[in-house]
Amino acid sequence: MVGSGWRRTKRIINAAFRPVRGRDLSLHAAAITFYGAIAVVPVALLALWLTSLIAGADRVRRLTSYAVEALPTAIGAPRAVAALVDAGAELTPLLALASLLPASLYGEGLRRAFVSVAAPRTDEHLVGWRGRLLLLPLLAPAPALLLSILLALPLTTGLVRRGGWVGALGVVLSFLAVWLVLTPVLMWVFRVVGPASPDWLSTLGMGSFTAANLSGFMHGFVLFASLPLDLGVPFGGFDEIGAGVAVLLWLYLFHVIVLAGYSATLALSRWRGQRAGRLMSG
Repeated sequence: MVGSGWRRTKRIINAAFRPVRGRDLSLHAAAITFYGAIAVVPVALLALWLTSLIAGADRVRRLTSYAVEALPTAIGAPRAVAALVDAGAELTPLLALASLLPASLYGEGLRRAFVSVAAPRTDEHLVGWRGRLLLLPLLAPAPALLLSILLALPLTTGLVRRGGWVGALGVVLSFLAVWLVLTPVLMWVFRVVGPASPDWLSTLGMGSFTAANLSGFMHGFVLFASLPLDLGVPFGGFDEIGAGVAVLLWLYLFHVIVLAGYSATLALSRWRGQRAGRLMSG
């Protein structure tokens, strides 16, 4: 029974990664990371700006202060996040418009990588612009998604500070909040930004599973940032460079998970389509 279960598990894993077999997953993840490194700050600024317009800049600063105080100080994360929040809350419409172009580059990176995974021989034109335009609608629900996390911060960070089992409960609640927020985002990315349009049920299942992995991964990065590591040692003592490289490395691994999730979504969607076809023909 154990042997058959292992074979079944191995067969499922092989099927999930079939769309990326023979292609350089690491290279595609690195390409998205390049686009993401350009887009991450503009995307965050736009999300904070839109949220501030709805909830008020002071309220956004107050809610984010809970996270800022709870972040580890080893790589200067609290200072960087606080500066980002202030810049986003004080963004002007003109600066917001200027941020749209670099923010949309993330959609281009995702679309190009997804096209290579889903249809490596495609002759699709304007791949980059399609990705940019298809990602921009996510800005509409950004305030609601961001507010749902911010409103949970006073509770989760308060529990984490108490430590022990109560602190573990705070981590679990934080994990759940990020998981629930990332699920609809990944569903849109997998179903709309990607070129293959898998069915909604497969997108929901694998999008939610991928979101859970990303949520755990993001909390793991917070743990990593709290470790007493001298990140500047490999770079001649330049701590800022070491911290930047560490962030890029985690961002790269983040995108490896995203690409693996997209591959599994395509595999599940194709399997469901073939199964439905067999049932109809039988």
